Parts: sequence; C-alpha cells; structure tokens
Amino acid sequence: MAFFNIFSKDKKEKLDEGLDKTKQSFFSKLTRAVGGKSTVDAEVLDNLEEMLVMSDVGVDTTLRIIEKIEARIAKDKYLGTSELNQVLREEVATLLEENNTGNEKEFTIPEQEDPYVIMVVGVNGVGKTTTIGKLANQLKLQGKSVMLGASDTFRAAAVDQLKIWAQRVDVPIVEQGMDADPASVAFDTLQSAKAKGADVVIVDTAGRLHNKVNLMNELSKIKNVMKKVVPTAPHEILLVLDGSTGQNAYEQAKQFSLATEINALAITKLDGTAKGGVVIGISDQFKIPVKYIGVGEGINDLQVFNKYEFVDSLFKE
Repeated sequence: MAFFNIFSKDKKEKLDEGLDKTKQSFFSKLTRAVGGKSTVDAEVLDNLEEMLVMSDVGVDTTLRIIEKIEARIAKDKYLGTSELNQVLREEVATLLEENNTGNEKEFTIPEQEDPYVIMVVGVNGVGKTTTIGKLANQLKLQGKSVMLGASDTFRAAAVDQLKIWAQRVDVPIVEQGMDADPASVAFDTLQSAKAKGADVVIVDTAGRLHNKVNLMNELSKIKNVMKKVVPTAPHEILLVLDGSTGQNAYEQAKQFSLATEINALAITKLDGTAKGGVVIGISDQFKIPVKYIGVGEGINDLQVFNKYEFVDSLFKE
C-alpha cells in the first residue's frame, strides 16, 4: 500500500530488523493461540488474550482488542484463524489511529520566533542521554540549529555523556557540572539559545526514580524557570522509556504522567527485546503520542514513530 513507502528503504529495513524479535515471539505465540483450529472460537480468543498480555500489550488494551474482534465475529458470523493476523493488524492500526499517535513522517519542529524547547525526562538507564544526542543529530540534519542543556546534575557521568554527544553531533551545550542547580542550568541554556537564535533547545533532566517525589518536584521548578525566558516553554515534555522493561515501562509512564504534563514519548531499545507490544499498550492507555522509537545503537537509529510502518513491520509474515 502506498502509505508504507514513507521511509527510505534503509530506515524501513532497520525497523523490520529492530522489531524482528518481537515479531518472531508474537507469531510463535499466535500459532499456539490458534492451536490448529480453523475458526476463531471462545478458546482461541482466551488464548489470544493471554498471548497479547504476555506480549506486553497490557491488560486494558488487550481487552479492547479482544472486544473489537468479538464485534467483528458477531457482525460477520465467521472468522477463520487464517484471517486472524490480518484482523489483528487492522485493529492495532485502528487503535493507534484513535490515539492520534504515529502521524509524523519525519523529524519536524514548528516554526516559531522563540526556540522550541524540549524537556527530556526518564529514569536512569532507559537511554535518555543517547536519545537526546540522536534527536539533536536528526534535527540538525533537518537544518535546525540545536542547543543542549545539561540539567541532569546529580550524576557527573550524565553531564559528561551529554558533552560527548554534543561534540559528536557538533552542537553547543550549556553545563555547570555536577551538583549545580538544574533549574539554573535550564535558565542559562534558554537565555543563551534565545540570544544566539537557536531553533531548538533540548534540556536533559535527572534520571530520577519514579517513586522519589522530591525529585519529581524538581521538574516543576525547571519548567517555571524556563517560562521566565520563553513564556510558552517547555513546548514538549518527552518521556523516554526502555521498551525492554515491559510492564515497568507502564509504571514509569503512569508516575511521570501524574508528576508532570508529558506530551510525547520515546521508546528505546526495541531492537533488543521481544516486548515491542509495549508501544501499542502505552499509546492506548496513556493517550500520549509515541513520537520516537529506538531500533538500534547507531546515531541514525532513532526513528520518528509512524503507525503504518510499525504495524507493517510487526505483522509482516
């Protein structure tokens, strides 16, 4: 279909490769769910429900999918197991469509007078700093001037890692070292970006554990300070989640969405896991657009999430 040709061939192939473990696991479970039957009956639906939950689609989203399939059976009076893969493909695509996720075709930033400010949040170890570096690279390739802010000042390694990425991508960075006030770093970053006419500012924040309320409160402080420089900032609060952690990613999304107004998600490390179903469930349950996915370790392996490409790669037989 025409809408599958929106990425260059190498990016689509990379997506196929990145989702291969998820796809193989998914199809092996689907085969077991069908169990040699020719029609989708109550037993097949029960097995399918278990399969989707085990694939980290999530309980609530799984029940929605099962209900949609039951409605199709009631309408058509018959559904062969040979058609089940296609039906699942269509229902998952519809689900993502309903949640308004995966609509972008390339890395884009709205045109505006002030810098477009992205505040990046997430716990340690999810690939947050790497995602920032890769995102800066992609935006720079789109002709945007990008500046980084090192507001994760609780770990010296975090500042050092971001500096390495800034050098690698060749973009400026504002940092004050470990133990500096994170809000002060954010303030200086935005001031510098505004003075130099930068198009985009990406501010890193501490890799905070989602059960530490005091660290969550720091996010509000950073946001309030940003508004003193750019009143509409931050324009995007990007939560980075590790796709390989499955259900733990759901808990992180829940806690962060309670603590601050997340309006975009990046799900990383999908190439190293069979838990790619987490993309479907998180998008559905939190109604927050999945904007980026990580499908490899290379600098160009952060991709804009597009539902058509994702569904095509996941369900390709």
